[in-house]
Amino acid sequence: MDWLAGLDAYFAAMIRCIGFDADDTLWHNESIFARAQERYRQLLARHHPPAEVDRALFATEMRNLPLYGYGVKGFLLSSIETAIDLTGGKISAAEIREIIATGHEMLAHPVDLLPDVAATLPTLSRDYRLLLITKGDLQHQERKIAASGLGAHFHAVEILSEKDGATYERILQRHGLSPAEFAMVGNSLKSDILPVLALGGAGVHVPYHITWQHEHVEAAPDDQPRFRRIERFAELPAALTGL
Repeated sequence: MDWLAGLDAYFAAMIRCIGFDADDTLWHNESIFARAQERYRQLLARHHPPAEVDRALFATEMRNLPLYGYGVKGFLLSSIETAIDLTGGKISAAEIREIIATGHEMLAHPVDLLPDVAATLPTLSRDYRLLLITKGDLQHQERKIAASGLGAHFHAVEILSEKDGATYERILQRHGLSPAEFAMVGNSLKSDILPVLALGGAGVHVPYHITWQHEHVEAAPDDQPRFRRIERFAELPAALTGL
């Protein structure tokens, strides 16, 4: 019967599990990096203009990404290396110590939840299985998750070195999910949304007011039927129902 086949297809495509990015989706993160980079520009201002400092630092970060991965520690090491290069090795020990102090402050920064997150997650956890899927330094991410007070809402936590199609596919297999049953929520189209849509899953984009250069994409997948964009986290339950 055609209607039975249609009903089977409907239930097969129902979202049963939601993956959440952490940094800049559940709590503030990129704004901390932005403030640290402004201090870094000021430190090197007598050597190079801000745009040149930014360009050199980003190039170093991208070169070191396969070695250090994402997070504050990789940023800190790349900042020291760039400062040595931009000053021709003349940067002082006191200035390097200032860079290190900035990194320590970033690592110790309190977790500041984004609006509506604390109120919305408990509601969603009653109707869906929730996964926390984040990339970055293992120790720092674990500390932030614990400090956030959100850990109890998640069925499992995945801390990754990268987010791409192959990684999401392994996560879905590990948790016994098909792509059609899965929706990913995050602020990065590149890391959180596009790889999941390519697998046949759903994606909900919650933009953050700052996007790291590495995460920029040219255009949003607005023509995709399983894609939604929301402005506030509180809009998420309705967006998921629409999917």
